Amino acid sequence: MIEILDVCKDYQTRQGRRRVLDHVNLRLERGRNVGILGRNGAGKSTLIRLLSGAERPSEGRIVRGMSVSWPLAFGGAFQGHLTGMDNLKFICRVYNVDHRPLVPFVEEFTELGVYLREPVSHYSTGMLTRLAFALSMAIEFDCFLIDEAMVVGDARFHERCHIELFKKRRDRAFILVSHDADVIRKYCKSACVLHEGKLYHFPSVKAAYGFYGGLPA
Repeated sequence: MIEILDVCKDYQTRQGRRRVLDHVNLRLERGRNVGILGRNGAGKSTLIRLLSGAERPSEGRIVRGMSVSWPLAFGGAFQGHLTGMDNLKFICRVYNVDHRPLVPFVEEFTELGVYLREPVSHYSTGMLTRLAFALSMAIEFDCFLIDEAMVVGDARFHERCHIELFKKRRDRAFILVSHDADVIRKYCKSACVLHEGKLYHFPSVKAAYGFYGGLPA
C-alpha cells in the first residue's frame, strides 16, 4: 500500500513562497490503479516526484508499503559520462539487482545496438527515452509512476511500451498523471483531479472527467 498523508509542498519563488500541493491525501492498494487529472502547472509532476522519493514534502508524509518506480521514461538520473550499459549496472546496484539477466531485455527493447556501450551524453532524446523506459521495465516494481510517459516516441515504440506496462504488468499498481482525460479514461479504473493544490477524489473516471471538464482552462 502507498499512502499520501496530509502532504503539502512549497517552493520559494521570486514572488515569495508558493504552495503547489495543499494537504493532499491518497491511498493506493497493491494491484490497483488511479489516474490523476490536472491542467499544466497543477502540480502533477511534483506529486510524482514526491511519490518516487526524488523530493520530500514540506509537510505531511508518504508511506510506501511496496516498491515504487521512478517516473517512467525519466532519464534525469543518468550519468552522462557513463555508457548506457554502465548506467544499467549503476541503477541495478542502487536497487540491489543483478544486472546480468537484464542485459538481453534492455538490448532488445532499446534497439540501441552499439550505442548501448556509448556515453549517454551522446544520445538523442529518443534514445534516452528508450533506455529509461527499458530500465524501468527491467527492474520489477510493485507500483509504477507514469508521468504521461506513454505519449512519447513513435507509434511502434508506443505500442511496445503499452504491451510491457499495461498487459504484461497488469497485476501491478500504477499512478498515471495527465492533463489528457482520454488517456486516464483508457487506462484507469478510478481517478482524481488536482486543482489549485487540492486533490479531489471521485467514485469513477466519468465523475472525475465531468468535474475536470468544467474547470477553467
